[in-house]
Amino acid sequence: MLNLSDLSRLKGFRFPRSVIGYAVWAYHRFALSLRDVEDLLAARGITVSYETIRDWVARFGVQFAAKVRRDRPCPCDKWHLDEVVVPIKGRKHWIWRAVDANGDVLDILVQPRRNKAAALRFFRKLFKIWSQPRVIITDKLRSYGAAKPDLAPGTENRQHKGLNNRAEASHRHTRRREKIMGRFKSIGQAQQFLSVHDQTATLFRPKRHRLSARSYRHARTDAFDLWTEYSNELVA
Repeated sequence: MLNLSDLSRLKGFRFPRSVIGYAVWAYHRFALSLRDVEDLLAARGITVSYETIRDWVARFGVQFAAKVRRDRPCPCDKWHLDEVVVPIKGRKHWIWRAVDANGDVLDILVQPRRNKAAALRFFRKLFKIWSQPRVIITDKLRSYGAAKPDLAPGTENRQHKGLNNRAEASHRHTRRREKIMGRFKSIGQAQQFLSVHDQTATLFRPKRHRLSARSYRHARTDAFDLWTEYSNELVA
């Protein structure tokens, strides 16, 4: 993934695409701070400040996420939806997250409310990208039931807290990263970071417990190859 002899540079950037791609990958793949990534690059003879890495992550992370989403197969027709509270500047906000039956995150949306209007915004975002599922599984928040008839009257909504553990479990990585980052500073920062983080996890966490060792190694190699391809497609 990291090719120090790579001369493919973006216009206006000192380092090649492979270095930028490696920095973005390391930051989102592991529970690392920007300074941790700076040290990883320094160990490989690449001197770059954590502020530069911050710029790379913000500028190019969304491109990687869009490419991962573009190349993903169609999700299962059963979705799990959930929302989790996150404090931003002393106020409660909500991360709305949808995962498919395999546990892969479809999308997230950070909002200050969890009412019907917020549910409608989340549904519109999901349906625009993935179309409508056959079944959505939610907790007993009434906002889902109020919003669904407006946009997806033919979709079955199963509301039961015990059925939605798959979506609730997907919040764990968010909590871990939120702690490392010292909490999110704004809705925009949380939205941007989590959108990239969840898509990276989908690519590089292929449910290892369900795969044989050989299948997992093949999946990991394919993920590395895709990331290298995406790095070569970056545009300034």
